[in-house]
Amino acid sequence: MLKIVPTTPYDDQKMGTAGLRKKSKTVEQPNYVENFVQSIFDTIGGVEGKTFVLGGDGRYFNKIAIQKIMKMAAANGMKKLIVGQDGLISTPTSSRVLLDNKADGGFVLTASHNPGGKNGDFGIKYATATGGQCPTAVSDKIYENSKNIREYKILDAPDVDLSRLGTQKLGNMEIEVIDYLTPYVEMMEEIFDFAAIKKLFAGGFRFVFDAFNAVTGPYAKKIFEDILGAPQGSVLNAVPMEDFGGLHPDPNLIYAKQLVDIMYSDNAPDMGAANDGDGDRNMILGKKFFVTPSDSLAILTDNYRLIPGYKNGIFGVAKSAATSTAVSRVAKALGIGYYEVPTGWKYFCNLMDSHRITFCGEESFGTGSSHIREKDGIWAVLFWLNIIAVTGKSVEQITREHWAKYGRSYYMRNDYDGIDVAVANKLMADLEAKLPTLAGQTFGDFTVRSAGAFIYNDPVDGSSTKNGLVVYFTDNSRIVYRLSGTGTNGATLRVYLERFETQDFDKNMLEFLEPLAEVARQIAEIGMRTGKTKADVLT
Repeated sequence: MLKIVPTTPYDDQKMGTAGLRKKSKTVEQPNYVENFVQSIFDTIGGVEGKTFVLGGDGRYFNKIAIQKIMKMAAANGMKKLIVGQDGLISTPTSSRVLLDNKADGGFVLTASHNPGGKNGDFGIKYATATGGQCPTAVSDKIYENSKNIREYKILDAPDVDLSRLGTQKLGNMEIEVIDYLTPYVEMMEEIFDFAAIKKLFAGGFRFVFDAFNAVTGPYAKKIFEDILGAPQGSVLNAVPMEDFGGLHPDPNLIYAKQLVDIMYSDNAPDMGAANDGDGDRNMILGKKFFVTPSDSLAILTDNYRLIPGYKNGIFGVAKSAATSTAVSRVAKALGIGYYEVPTGWKYFCNLMDSHRITFCGEESFGTGSSHIREKDGIWAVLFWLNIIAVTGKSVEQITREHWAKYGRSYYMRNDYDGIDVAVANKLMADLEAKLPTLAGQTFGDFTVRSAGAFIYNDPVDGSSTKNGLVVYFTDNSRIVYRLSGTGTNGATLRVYLERFETQDFDKNMLEFLEPLAEVARQIAEIGMRTGKTKADVLT
């Protein structure tokens, strides 16, 4: 039975760089999910006769929210929903399924790399027919509608059994429950040389992968162990859990402690890797060796010819402004297109669709290509394994040879977490006003060449976006400041530090970057304004 339910708006449903992300307790409020989803349906002109993809990373509230969305979709006249079995689907798979089925949109229920559980975080990613995140203009309209919503539609019906593959009906809407592993595995087999990687593992190559008890656990077991032949047990924390088993599914040196301890032990495997909650981020490690995401993007781009799926060439590469300049040097050497965009994967999509780029990446452990319209964690891991299988070189050797060829960007992100939002906004506003006056000034050993807001003019749709503030120094060092759009507790000020080196590739990262970090704190008056004398998280 169709129900039209009166509701009261919430004023906090503004989407960030990759969707709505809130505390679990926030989305459990009455009608919170319903308001947001109905606002999307209303903004896009309704969903009557349309097809959507739906699934999530398995975190707390995933099962409840999926049932709500299915019943709302049916009540709003949707023709079909394609849903991952047991309500699970990774962000990369969702994008692929959406594109393969020419669907009109999709939802992935995830807060990405944020912790899960009743006291953790929950989120809803909304993708358009492009297979990628919705444009800012659309998300802004959704937000405005969410502040004025007065009712939503929902079907009064029993919950749908999502454990059973195949089709079933919910009202007049068709629900197709799919095996979420198969389309992704087939896609990876089309791109990479699985035979070469199988031979690598058969030869005794040791590999460990941490899935953080999130959605890529089943994917990793299927691909790395069952198909490619890595020993059973190579995949850690492989069973999706609502609270991720207490783990924080953020693939970095801080939160992937179990993996890092293994890879920095005396008996370390040859390669280690990890994905985040919804499977779009990745981390790459060698024996006692960490590859920064910025370097990883540059290395993958430089080695694209080794991968069967890219043997006919690539259009170009793009990075977020905050990502190090390492890949720019590769693009110049290869003579391919190069673009620098704001943070947020949606900015890459126009470049992919217009055949300007094939590869892209962000410093926040996201790398991907035009095979989908999202970043893709397992894709990046397989890319590295394919390079190793073809060259016979270690993770460290591949990276060091890259530095010898192109130079090394010593690079680090400093996160200042939990800042009062008003304080953070004032800091950035005052800093932006101050930056144009800095040219020619010297801070310690660094002289400012230029400084100002980073502004991106999209070559496809002509839109212009301001995202972050940048200080360039005469020695090619950089500082980038921006506020994160992925947190749920106050504001996070992210400060990105980069120094370029062509000779000494074994400097202590912290020691080499600390003088620049001090300059960054001084210019932005971070200590005085926030009370923080050092960053909360270093990555």
